[in-house]
Amino acid sequence: MTNRTMAVATDAFDVFLEDLTQTIGGANLKRGDAITNLDYGVTPANFGATAIALPSTTQEVAAVVRSAVAHGISIVPQGGRTGLVGGSTSSPGQIVISTARLNHAVEVYPSERVAVVEAGVTLQALQTAALEHHLEPGIDLPSRGSATIGGMVSTNAGGISAFRYGVMRHRVLGLEVVLPDGSIYSDLTRVVKNAAGYDLKHLFIGAEGTLGIVTKTAIKLEPVPAATATVLLGLPSVEAALDATRLGLSVQYGHMRAAEAIWNSFFSLTAGEHAWSAADFAPDCPVNLLLSLGGGEEEQLQLELGRIYEELAEKYPDISAIIATSQAQEAELWRLREDTDLIYRKYPSAPSFDVSVPLSEVERYVARCIAQLRSIDPAFDPYVFGHIADGNLHIVLNAAGEDLTPEKIAAVEAVLYRDLTQSGGSFSAEHGIGSKRIHALRETSDPVKFALMTQIKAAIDSQHRFNPGKVID
Repeated sequence: MTNRTMAVATDAFDVFLEDLTQTIGGANLKRGDAITNLDYGVTPANFGATAIALPSTTQEVAAVVRSAVAHGISIVPQGGRTGLVGGSTSSPGQIVISTARLNHAVEVYPSERVAVVEAGVTLQALQTAALEHHLEPGIDLPSRGSATIGGMVSTNAGGISAFRYGVMRHRVLGLEVVLPDGSIYSDLTRVVKNAAGYDLKHLFIGAEGTLGIVTKTAIKLEPVPAATATVLLGLPSVEAALDATRLGLSVQYGHMRAAEAIWNSFFSLTAGEHAWSAADFAPDCPVNLLLSLGGGEEEQLQLELGRIYEELAEKYPDISAIIATSQAQEAELWRLREDTDLIYRKYPSAPSFDVSVPLSEVERYVARCIAQLRSIDPAFDPYVFGHIADGNLHIVLNAAGEDLTPEKIAAVEAVLYRDLTQSGGSFSAEHGIGSKRIHALRETSDPVKFALMTQIKAAIDSQHRFNPGKVID
């Protein structure tokens, strides 16, 4: 591109920004030094765009989109910027549309067990609003304080309760979405039973902003149990963890709320960082399991956990266990699982992977992968943890991103993704595709599926203005 062409492009963008100033106000349009004061999230590349627009209503989002289309500007939607696959990265010449100011409306309908929320509302804010009515959204993530509902819808987020309540696709009743031509698709249905034609909301759930910008969502809520109880189990194998999970799912009193497996490498990291230890709890068990129950009375729930321990101990006599006896102790145990930031502080930009494995294959899969990763590099001792009740494993390399060559990363991916699709699993469980996993989608997807995805993209966003370079581009 010549200097003259660049100047013309810059002039055209300036005209576009003048239009936006009239639409959303100059204070809500950031560029240059004003962007540096904002939190870019997990990567500075999120703020590579020339400007950031912060509309406060669906109508303002639509107006920004129409103006961008008229000026030939591509758009990158952003929520909490907590994604790990580059789904929100942007480049010069683009504009980011942030949902940060779409964060006011949280309407809870207690008798319906439904909430209607704007896209920029954080998961934690929704949880707080719902809790006033003894309800919860049925989905939880460690990044609850920054992850936004719009972003979670767009990535089809999962979390710790997916085995019981499903992922975002199962929580969403209705959506409001701004389409690539600036029109507004509004179907904020608040009922479960709806057979009125194509269920179009599913086009946008998990589309990562490539088909539309989610601005409002109707979400199913669930009753909050009166009490919870949590046990940390130190176990000899994945088989033992699956046995414990099976027992948790079949309790006579209450119900299982979470079953989170923590392999020894990650457990040692978090326990060491937080100086956590407990009498009679072995710190070097191959697999640790956080098992949480919910129900009416804490005492009864703890009795159930005791029965689970006793049954496990008959089959696995060397297990360890500690049952939380207070909310503070429960929080301490959960911190051992949720403080994943420790990894990235120790190994900046450590490559992370997010797979789903059929439960019957988990033990073989982990053993094979660890052995083969060490054949690539003997220093590899990956951190493994995840939602064992649904087979979702998070695998993070103990290496900084800058220290790994593209060839070594490709070799790692070949190990982790091998035969996953054929076995009924998925190379991306809940993090999405973004810009980092496009090649994996191409290589592992059924070709007819990928062809249909490209046809849908072409039909809805023929100019590829929405989040280009993501998912299928």
